[in-house]
Amino acid sequence: METLWLALGSIASTVRDVLPIAAIVIGFQVFGLRQPVRNMRQVAIGFVYVLLGLGLFLFGLEKALFPLGRVLAEQLTRPDFLVPEAGGAAVVIPWTEYYWVYIFAFAIGFSTTIAEPSLIAVAMKAEEVSAGAIHTWGLRVAVALGVAGGISLGAYRIVVGDPIHYYIIAGYVIVVIQTAFAPRTIVPLAYDSGGVTTSTVTVPLVAALGLGLAETVPGRNPLVDGFGLIAFASLFPIMSVMAYAQLAQWRQNRERHNGNTETPDAQAPKRGL
Repeated sequence: METLWLALGSIASTVRDVLPIAAIVIGFQVFGLRQPVRNMRQVAIGFVYVLLGLGLFLFGLEKALFPLGRVLAEQLTRPDFLVPEAGGAAVVIPWTEYYWVYIFAFAIGFSTTIAEPSLIAVAMKAEEVSAGAIHTWGLRVAVALGVAGGISLGAYRIVVGDPIHYYIIAGYVIVVIQTAFAPRTIVPLAYDSGGVTTSTVTVPLVAALGLGLAETVPGRNPLVDGFGLIAFASLFPIMSVMAYAQLAQWRQNRERHNGNTETPDAQAPKRGL
């Protein structure tokens, strides 16, 4: 019964947060454009579904995913798990012994990004606008690999205690250099891909992982070291998407150089990204 009341409270909180957005949209439609809302019944039903789904999702995050991320981070950084031969004695653990943390960070970053609804929506629109030149799954996998690599590097930073600004500055220097050489059509999409990854699925688990690591790794401050993984999750997809486009462009140029464009299939559409 207590769980039911907590779930209802989460839904009520979601309704309170989402109602202003609905009021603005409907207000502009009715008073700005002076047009009635079409298919009002379907819109209302969809709005109810959104409220219920988002409320239950946030409730699940609070009750399951946040605690799960912290528990896994705590278990993966236990000295008796990292160095079983130490027998529970206090030892200095080198960063190389935290390899399970890096593997878990990579796996959780990849899987949550693949399931990210905002990324799916952007990828579908990109394929639609580009007439199939950009493939939905290709973009999703490229972004997911970038997020996974970024979170793994961010987990390493927490373990060793390096200042975060060194990594972020170096990353954006690479992004600026890539921007000069990447295909112009992919650059805006690559920049947007870094933003859509920090949404409803990825952020809670990544934040829980970072705080859990900072709380369990000796000598780390949760306030200083626990945050910042989301910055890595936003930066590295930009790099991976542009690298993916550059690789595809290089492959097409090589095929053209080898004379493949003179084959009977030359009139076929170019291979998409």
